[in-house]
Amino acid sequence: MSDIKQQIFQELSNLEDAVSRLRSSAVFAGRQTDLEVAILTEQVKTLRDKNKRATEMIDKSVDILKKLQ
Repeated sequence: MSDIKQQIFQELSNLEDAVSRLRSSAVFAGRQTDLEVAILTEQVKTLRDKNKRATEMIDKSVDILKKLQ
């Protein structure tokens, strides 16, 4: 009977360790996702700024070309 109890406690300990590792992995994955979202958000902001500047330059170029005609 003692061996069975010891085996049960060992299995519970193993299960507790596995749960702890899974929780740690989930937390890390969440942080990684947050970091990726932050990076992508910054990249989108940068691209929007560049697109806005490019549009302004194109508009100025079109205005200059119209004046030259």
